[in-house]
Amino acid sequence: MTFKPQTLTPYLSARHYFGAEQRRHREAARLSLLQLADILNSSKSTLARIETAELMPPPDLPDRLDAAFGTDRHFHGLYELAKREAHPDQYRRFMDFEAQAEVIENYEPQVIPGLLQTKEYAQAQLGLQEELSQEKAEELVNARMSRKDRLNSVQSPLRWAIIDESVLRRQMGSRECTYKQLALLLAQVDTPDSKVQVMPFNAGPYYLMGASLTLLTLPNGSTVAYEEGIEVGHLYEDRDSAKKWRRRYEVLRAKALSPAASAEPIREAMEDYKPCSTPPS
Repeated sequence: MTFKPQTLTPYLSARHYFGAEQRRHREAARLSLLQLADILNSSKSTLARIETAELMPPPDLPDRLDAAFGTDRHFHGLYELAKREAHPDQYRRFMDFEAQAEVIENYEPQVIPGLLQTKEYAQAQLGLQEELSQEKAEELVNARMSRKDRLNSVQSPLRWAIIDESVLRRQMGSRECTYKQLALLLAQVDTPDSKVQVMPFNAGPYYLMGASLTLLTLPNGSTVAYEEGIEVGHLYEDRDSAKKWRRRYEVLRAKALSPAASAEPIREAMEDYKPCSTPPS
């Protein structure tokens, strides 16, 4: 059967344009993917995924492509654009990365991290999006819960969550819902697979107060970072950007309470939501 290259969409994003330009120059030079891989000391599969925009080019590839094709800084410039834009399928890519990550590190300033949420808490949070139909909201809740399936496997990743103290004090849903959520959080505060740190109010202001951050350590040792605001998120796959977010996360880790000390403010917050016992009649 004759192999047919996948159709490209070069004008969808800078990443797609980078891949299309790589293919255009490769075919103009009458090189197969395997031949180009030999020239660049890369792998055929990596180059194939770059051409279809499934993979962000590694930082050293643009200069090697420019050298191979004699294109001055053409690929260098395309890479500079590509690494700064939001990938159109970035959240799906983030989910793909999360599914294979060996270490998942979160920071959340407003809510409990998704992988630590109860179903009721997730329903209350997603229910705040008024534009969602009930069916769509339930679909998103189920999708969020399905992400937790891997946590019960023998290959469960190490989870490390840093949350602002305000998360403990903000009721989400009913009092019972919040109490059960904090109880689950307390159970995960310091286990072999899960660590939780609380950023106390007395730590003062800090850089990441307005956005959430997730760092994923992949099996090959590389790290990707996902920084998210209210409606916009950005996935960082290049090493320099991931390193920058890693430094900021480590600053938070140093300022936050230790997992052992974090248990106390969680218990204190639980007292505020503790179900009232019905007096005997």
